[in-house]
Amino acid sequence: MTAPSVDTRPSLRNEPRALSDREVADGFVRGDERCLAVAHARWHGLVHALAVRTLGDAREAEDVGQQVFLAAWRGRAGYRPERGPFPGWLVGITRRKIADALAARTRRRDLVVAVGERLSPDGVSVQEPDRVVERLVVTGELAKLPAAQREVLAMAFYGDLTQVQIAERTGMPLGTVKSHARRGLDRMRRSLSETPGARTTTAG
Repeated sequence: MTAPSVDTRPSLRNEPRALSDREVADGFVRGDERCLAVAHARWHGLVHALAVRTLGDAREAEDVGQQVFLAAWRGRAGYRPERGPFPGWLVGITRRKIADALAARTRRRDLVVAVGERLSPDGVSVQEPDRVVERLVVTGELAKLPAAQREVLAMAFYGDLTQVQIAERTGMPLGTVKSHARRGLDRMRRSLSETPGARTTTAG
């Protein structure tokens, strides 16, 4: 069964909210979409506040909030009222999604650092325990760059070349290579930080 959209806030303005928390939980577990809507209206603020406090980013927290309610809906059969109230169950899911978001953020940061270290003038290369994942993500990000920046960073990442070696092979002045590398990495950092949801799947 395809989960319905959890972005139900506009349709809830006339929701009477007469149901008790237990009734909402029971209906939610049964697959009642009205109870999904009520649950989202009633506890989205709690989920979002917890995510914002931990992540420090409102947009990323909103993404986490959507993931929480989608995960709760898909896994609703796993809720056990004898183990605690429904909002507490949602908080548990929220904490797991926040942990996933933090882990993805760390992977993105480490990825950019790894690419940057390949550009070090001393030629020291870093180990690559997640090379396959890095290649998938970096290939996509490199494709978004201007040609000159893409060429420099591709030679660094795929060829393990230093800036001096790239300058020798391309005939570019070393200062130009450094400038392209710096600007390309800056673009990659911005791109990787702007779409957390999409990259969680890719990096995970």
